[in-house]
Amino acid sequence: MAAAAWNEVMGQAAKMKPTHLRTLLQDQARNDSMFVQNGPMVLDYCRQKVDTETMSKLFALAEKAGVEQKKQKMFAGERINETEGRPVLHAALRAPRDASICVDGQNVVPEVWKVLDAMKGFSDKVRSGEWKGFTGKPLTDVVCIGIGGSYLGVEFVFEALKTCPEASAAAQGRRLRFLANVDPIDVKRALEGLCAETTLVVIISKTFTTAETMLNAKTVKAWLVKELGSEACVAKHVVACSTALPKTEAFGIDSNNVFGFWDWVGGRFSCWSAVGVLALSLQYGFGIVEQFLEGGHAMDNHFKEAPPSQNLPLIMGLLQVYNCSVLGYEGCAVLPYCQALVRFVPHIQQLDMESNGKRVQMDGTEVSVGTGAIYFGEPGTNGQHSFYQLMHQGRCIPAEFIGFANSQNPVELPGEPVSNHDELMSNFFAQPDALALGKTAEELKAEGVPEKLIAHKTFPGDRPSLSLLLPVVNAHWLGQLLALYEHRTAVQGWVWDINSFDQWGVELGKVLAKEVRTYLSAARTGSGDGSKFISPTKKLLAKYMEQ
Repeated sequence: MAAAAWNEVMGQAAKMKPTHLRTLLQDQARNDSMFVQNGPMVLDYCRQKVDTETMSKLFALAEKAGVEQKKQKMFAGERINETEGRPVLHAALRAPRDASICVDGQNVVPEVWKVLDAMKGFSDKVRSGEWKGFTGKPLTDVVCIGIGGSYLGVEFVFEALKTCPEASAAAQGRRLRFLANVDPIDVKRALEGLCAETTLVVIISKTFTTAETMLNAKTVKAWLVKELGSEACVAKHVVACSTALPKTEAFGIDSNNVFGFWDWVGGRFSCWSAVGVLALSLQYGFGIVEQFLEGGHAMDNHFKEAPPSQNLPLIMGLLQVYNCSVLGYEGCAVLPYCQALVRFVPHIQQLDMESNGKRVQMDGTEVSVGTGAIYFGEPGTNGQHSFYQLMHQGRCIPAEFIGFANSQNPVELPGEPVSNHDELMSNFFAQPDALALGKTAEELKAEGVPEKLIAHKTFPGDRPSLSLLLPVVNAHWLGQLLALYEHRTAVQGWVWDINSFDQWGVELGKVLAKEVRTYLSAARTGSGDGSKFISPTKKLLAKYMEQ
């Protein structure tokens, strides 16, 4: 790590911690410098506990940590995921057809577009009714089977576009569902009300070995075969996003309907690949998805070209590093004031917590500062009636407010003072000020609040936040928003000198689960050997087996 630059930033904590946001917000020149625009997208971070000196030191830290060089290496296709020996090129998935992004001297963009064109062709056939199911009926319902990165990002975009007028019109008469959890209840919920004759199944697994996904895939295959009466139905009703052609063929899937992606696509960054594009194209049409890709590419260009003081992903990444590692805040609340983003926060949880929940640097030595934050959130105003109490008067949790100037569904009732969207956005503008400024005992006394309630009604304030304002939720701006958070995540990792693109932490639990699975399989027939488990686990397993 860049020790001297870190020390400079750490030195700011002694100055900034005791300086209340009420004081910082009185400096109009400071506030203006923290109001950053990228076209119609606005980032306002004046409610962060930083001054212009702090920001200068954070930009210097980024420079010393080599953020610019690491960014260039990522876009150039170098193997920056060193622990797995892979490039990190999700940006190539949204590059225009005539772009050139090389891995080992080979331009990967033509191959990306070959798969995109194949998905467009297939989704067009399904949507038009040209591609029919086993009994000759059009396929109007899609069930996507995948977990983690093969699920969360796709579901976020699907939900966000549901009420976009253009996307909603394109999806008329179609349904898209997701099956992620290996819990059989999730199978029941995913298939509820569906007819096998009109259902297309998309299995998403790069290796076709993911335990949860493959058990769910076999379960749904059994449902299709039972309902349609023949194994031959699989070729008409099941497609895959995978690179394991022998395994998909053995499953009964036509090799023409297997859409590939590459080892330089990490799961939590894969929404732009076949993982997301196929399902979203089937639901909304490829034209809508192309707008999403173009939005992501626009943010890529901004990240590559904008100077540090105007670079949204860089600024947001540095502020998160500052809040987490310097000020010691362990949480981060992501608060979209838009119901369409109902599944945005679960995706960001995986994106950031799986990327930056690391304890060692690239060279294997332990990181000397705290890394990663605990992410949570809920669309406003629902969250206000849930966890905002803790944010205002309990723990200090930095917040990121996301709002939109226009609603997907504008409503204005006669006699009401404001439209429904203005009512929502009134809260978007009010909450950051309430968190920052709080309310003092003196103000309460001046309002005539009874003495016995003064302490209970005092708000300490000084809770940092930032605000993002975008024009509207549509495919393009969703692409920009998601790519912004992806790059924000990468910036943090580069500053901490960790690998944001591997995920070894998910492996141990899966290995132990295999041992439990082996035991349960044997124990159900009376021959299980539980001697390898620790005593509390043995005891709980015994109780489970009693039921």
